[in-house]
Amino acid sequence: MTAVIDRHFTRLLAGYSLTTAEILYRIPDYPLVLQSFIWQEYDVHPRFPRLRTFLEFWEQNLDGKLHSVTVAHRRLIAPAELRVLAEYRMH
Repeated sequence: MTAVIDRHFTRLLAGYSLTTAEILYRIPDYPLVLQSFIWQEYDVHPRFPRLRTFLEFWEQNLDGKLHSVTVAHRRLIAPAELRVLAEYRMH
Protein backbone atom coordinates (compact mmCIF):
# COMPACT_ATOMS: atom_id res chain seq x y z
CA MET A 1 0.00 0.00 0.00
CA THR A 2 1.37 3.42 -0.99
CA ALA A 3 0.76 6.40 1.30
CA VAL A 4 -0.55 9.53 -0.40
CA ILE A 5 0.45 12.80 1.23
CA ASP A 6 -1.65 15.87 0.60
CA ARG A 7 0.36 18.63 -1.10
CA HIS A 8 -1.12 21.28 1.21
CA PHE A 9 0.07 19.30 4.24
CA THR A 10 3.53 19.02 2.68
CA ARG A 11 3.62 22.80 2.25
CA LEU A 12 2.69 23.30 5.90
CA LEU A 13 5.56 21.08 6.97
CA ALA A 14 7.89 23.10 4.72
CA GLY A 15 7.08 26.30 6.61
CA TYR A 16 4.16 27.73 4.68
CA SER A 17 1.45 29.44 6.70
CA LEU A 18 -2.02 30.69 5.95
CA THR A 19 -1.57 34.32 4.94
CA THR A 20 -4.34 36.88 4.59
CA ALA A 21 -3.77 40.33 3.15
CA GLU A 22 -6.23 43.21 3.11
CA ILE A 23 -5.34 45.39 0.14
CA LEU A 24 -6.70 48.92 0.02
CA TYR A 25 -6.58 50.52 -3.40
CA ARG A 26 -7.89 53.63 -5.10
CA ILE A 27 -10.72 53.29 -7.59
CA PRO A 28 -9.36 54.60 -10.94
CA ASP A 29 -12.34 56.87 -11.73
CA TYR A 30 -12.66 58.17 -8.14
CA PRO A 31 -9.13 58.42 -6.68
CA LEU A 32 -10.39 59.72 -3.32
CA VAL A 33 -12.40 56.52 -2.76
CA LEU A 34 -10.67 53.45 -1.32
CA GLN A 35 -11.80 49.92 -2.08
CA SER A 36 -10.84 46.80 -0.11
CA PHE A 37 -9.68 43.48 -1.58
CA ILE A 38 -8.94 40.37 0.51
CA TRP A 39 -6.21 37.98 -0.68
CA GLN A 40 -5.60 34.63 1.03
CA GLU A 41 -3.05 31.96 0.20
CA TYR A 42 -0.39 29.74 1.76
CA ASP A 43 2.86 31.70 1.88
CA VAL A 44 6.23 31.70 3.66
CA HIS A 45 6.74 34.14 6.53
CA PRO A 46 8.46 36.67 6.72
CA ARG A 47 9.30 37.29 3.05
CA PHE A 48 5.89 36.37 1.58
CA PRO A 49 7.09 35.61 -1.98
CA ARG A 50 3.62 34.72 -3.31
CA LEU A 51 2.08 37.92 -1.95
CA ARG A 52 4.93 39.99 -3.39
CA THR A 53 4.43 38.34 -6.79
CA PHE A 54 0.72 39.11 -6.63
CA LEU A 55 1.33 42.75 -5.68
CA GLU A 56 3.87 43.16 -8.50
CA PHE A 57 1.28 41.76 -10.93
CA TRP A 58 -1.29 44.20 -9.51
CA GLU A 59 0.97 47.22 -9.98
CA GLN A 60 1.92 46.25 -13.54
CA ASN A 61 -1.49 45.16 -14.87
CA LEU A 62 -4.31 46.79 -12.90
CA ASP A 63 -5.43 50.41 -12.88
CA GLY A 64 -6.27 50.70 -9.18
CA LYS A 65 -3.29 52.29 -7.42
CA LEU A 66 -2.33 50.53 -4.17
CA HIS A 67 -2.88 52.51 -0.98
CA SER A 68 -1.89 50.01 1.73
CA VAL A 69 -1.52 46.31 2.45
CA THR A 70 -2.16 44.75 5.86
CA VAL A 71 -0.85 41.21 6.31
CA ALA A 72 -1.81 38.58 8.88
CA HIS A 73 -0.50 35.03 9.01
CA ARG A 74 -0.84 32.00 11.21
CA ARG A 75 1.29 28.88 11.25
CA LEU A 76 -1.11 25.96 11.14
CA ILE A 77 1.43 23.40 12.27
CA ALA A 78 3.42 24.50 15.30
CA PRO A 79 4.72 22.96 18.49
CA ALA A 80 1.85 21.99 20.73
CA GLU A 81 1.19 24.06 23.80
CA LEU A 82 0.76 22.12 27.00
CA ARG A 83 -0.88 23.85 29.89
CA VAL A 84 -1.97 22.29 33.17
CA LEU A 85 -5.49 23.44 33.96
CA ALA A 86 -6.01 21.35 37.06
CA GLU A 87 -4.14 18.69 38.97
CA TYR A 88 -5.84 15.82 40.72
CA ARG A 89 -4.09 13.41 43.07
CA MET A 90 -5.39 9.94 43.70
CA HIS A 91 -4.33 8.24 46.95
